[in-house]
Amino acid sequence: MWALLLGGALCAGWIDAVVGGGGLVLIPLLLIVFPELAPAKALASNKLAAIWGTATAAVLFVRRNGISPRLAATGFGMGALGASIGASLASAISADVMRPVVIVLMIAVGVFICAKPAFGRTIDAPAVRPDRRQLMIALGLVCVIGFYDGIFGPGTGMFLILSLSGVLATDFLSSATVAKVVNTATNLGALTVFALQGNVLWLLGLTLAVANVVGSVIGSKMTLKAGSGFVRYALLAVVVVMSVKLLIDQFG
Repeated sequence: MWALLLGGALCAGWIDAVVGGGGLVLIPLLLIVFPELAPAKALASNKLAAIWGTATAAVLFVRRNGISPRLAATGFGMGALGASIGASLASAISADVMRPVVIVLMIAVGVFICAKPAFGRTIDAPAVRPDRRQLMIALGLVCVIGFYDGIFGPGTGMFLILSLSGVLATDFLSSATVAKVVNTATNLGALTVFALQGNVLWLLGLTLAVANVVGSVIGSKMTLKAGSGFVRYALLAVVVVMSVKLLIDQFG
C-alpha cells in the first residue's frame, strides 16, 4: 500500500513540476487505497503533499529563470486569496457541476495549442517584467484560477501557464516559473482552509510529501533542460489525459 502511494506521490510531483495536474494521479489513488476516506480529506491531504513539491519546483525555476519581484509577491497574495475563498466553498458546489465546464475548457485549450504552434515557444525570453496593465490582467486571472484550484483543482498549473503566456507574451518556460510560485500560493491558501476545517491527515500528507519533492526535483530538472518545446508537448498530453479522465468520471 505504501509503495503504491509513494510511487503515486512521486509521479504526481513530476507532473506538477512539468506542467501541473498531479492531483489527477494522487487523489484517485488515495480514494482507491482508502475507500472509506472522505473526498474532502483526500483533497486536503493531497494539498499538503503537493505544496512541498510545488514549492521545490518554484525555487528551482526561479533560480534558473528569474522572476519579477513585484509579480511574484502580488501573484502569491492573489493566488492564496482566490484559493482560500474557493476552498471555503468547495463543499457547497458539486463536482458534477464543475466537471462539464472544465471538459469544455480542456478541449478548447487543446485546439488552441494545436492551432497556434508558435504560441509560447519564444526562445530565450527575458525574465517577466510586466507593465501596469499586464500586471492587473495577470493578477485578475491568477485570482480566478486560484479560486478554481481551491474549489475543484484539476489542471490549475496548465491554466496558469497558458494564461500568463497570453497576457505577458512570454514563452512557456518563463510562464511556468511564475506559475510555480502562484501554484504554491494556491496550495497554501486552500490547505489553510482545509486545515481549519480539520480535513488534513497530517502524517499521511507529510509522508507523501517526501516522494512528491523527489518527483518535483526530477521533473523540474528535465523541464529546465528541455525548454519550452517540452512544456508544450506536456501541456497537450495533460489536456488529452485530463479530458479522458473527466469524461469517464462524468459519464462512466
